[in-house]
Amino acid sequence: MGEERKEEEELVVPPLNFGMVDNGILRSGFPDSANFSFLQSLGLRSVLYLCPEPYPEANSEFLKDNGIQLFQFGIEMCKEPFVNIPEETIRQALKVIIGMMLKASTFYTCRSRFGCFTITLKFVLFHMPDGRNHPVLIHCKRGKHRTGCLVGCLRKLQRWCLSSIFDEYQRHAAAKARVSDQRFMELFDISSLKNLPFSFSSTMYSSSSASSSNR
Repeated sequence: MGEERKEEEELVVPPLNFGMVDNGILRSGFPDSANFSFLQSLGLRSVLYLCPEPYPEANSEFLKDNGIQLFQFGIEMCKEPFVNIPEETIRQALKVIIGMMLKASTFYTCRSRFGCFTITLKFVLFHMPDGRNHPVLIHCKRGKHRTGCLVGCLRKLQRWCLSSIFDEYQRHAAAKARVSDQRFMELFDISSLKNLPFSFSSTMYSSSSASSSNR
């Protein structure tokens, strides 16, 4: 009886729809208290929350107790045919994620490899969160639509082809996949983010680019 109780206490349960996006970037549905032990095991430094509602008190206390920073980009949840994903909100959330990755992984690499871009890169890093906020968990309510759109737009920056982006989106959205979400990802303009002086596929995301090239 005592051993069974101990096993229950040590049981770690991942949040709904949990998955890995890239090194230090994770995604899921909304975590609850049953998932806290699992989240602790990840060594999270930040959470990127895509719902407009205030973060629940229990979750906020968990973040505070574990030194995890909350970034909130509220996107209203709408049902088709009234889906309206705010492109600028997605763009700002992407900048936060990119800033974490740059600071965590490539600042010194980029300085040596892309010397002519050093000044621009320093500017980007100065205005964005740094590697102390990495690893990060991205989540909305179910980890399907809002999280799926954000990750899909990140994949465009990683130079994934649309069929691979849609495949990943559909794996997480399952029967709830939306044509409107996929249309949003297809039309999302990454040109302003392309001005950042790095290449996702060749320097920062070698493991992902390898997997995407085989898709």
